[in-house]
Amino acid sequence: MHLVDWQGVVKRARRRIGLPNIAQAAAAGLGAAFAIGGMEWSSLVSHYPLVLIPFATSIVLVMGSPDVEPAQPRALIGGHIVATLVGFAVLRLAGPQAWAAAAAVGLAVLAMYVTGTFHPPAGINPLLVVSGSLPWSFLLAPVLAGAVSLTAFAYIWHRWFLRRPWPLRWL
Repeated sequence: MHLVDWQGVVKRARRRIGLPNIAQAAAAGLGAAFAIGGMEWSSLVSHYPLVLIPFATSIVLVMGSPDVEPAQPRALIGGHIVATLVGFAVLRLAGPQAWAAAAAVGLAVLAMYVTGTFHPPAGINPLLVVSGSLPWSFLLAPVLAGAVSLTAFAYIWHRWFLRRPWPLRWL
């Protein structure tokens, strides 16, 4: 049985990325864990298992890379809304076909670029909408409610807990 030399791992990590970056990564991981926990709790309470799906990767992006453009509120909220709307449009036009789900994801990427709301994690929304033939209520909950909740959580986490400026811009 091979045992991991954790002291060696930590020493190499400290040399490679530095103690401040390790602390930042730990804070990002802790924030992501709290956000995922909150979403999972919402999913259990609402008996709606899809609450978490569109946001798991959004949480990782917003906590781990808060300064990048796709992690800003315009992209976070707008990307989820735009991608979901594209999914509903394609579902309405083509039905719940596999090819339509694929086309919806591609069109959502295009729409997010055109609207300046590119948020890669939102790419799953049209796939869920088309392949699951989801109702319009999916747009309000979990999509809009989840995106706004995650934005509020990220704001509190970064500003109040980490004492870092976030977002870099709202729109």
